[in-house]
Amino acid sequence: MNEAKDALAEKILKIKKKKKLSWAKIAATVGMSPVWTTAALLGQMSMQPPHAAKAAKLFGLSKDEADLLCEIPYRGSLPPGPPTDPLIYRFYELVQVYGTTFKELIEEEFGDGIMSAIDFEMGFERLPDPKGDRVKIVMHGKFLPYRRY
Repeated sequence: MNEAKDALAEKILKIKKKKKLSWAKIAATVGMSPVWTTAALLGQMSMQPPHAAKAAKLFGLSKDEADLLCEIPYRGSLPPGPPTDPLIYRFYELVQVYGTTFKELIEEEFGDGIMSAIDFEMGFERLPDPKGDRVKIVMHGKFLPYRRY
């Protein structure tokens, strides 16, 4: 469903590598957060024209490619079944192990509903540790109660 966006993402990744750009530098140029900018350039978010124009200039993209960055994507970048990439699999594993815990604790605190992935923010940072640096991920989304009708 995302063939054109997938192809553009591959092109962007190649240019990123060739130019030795970091996602933080790209995000600063685009004017959005690194998490959101990365998701958009990998085809999972739609950019607004001013952000797409900045990305297009940075990557040397055509007008059509800049327009493609603004199109609403078909979201969901992973194939069905468990992911095979070890880093992505660990997130899958977290949900397998802690998913029911997340669900219980969120429902106990907020009631019957979900955490939005639309009205959502995420950030991460490196935490130095003598036994090996740690990854800290913070996610927060609007609580959406299920509607009774």
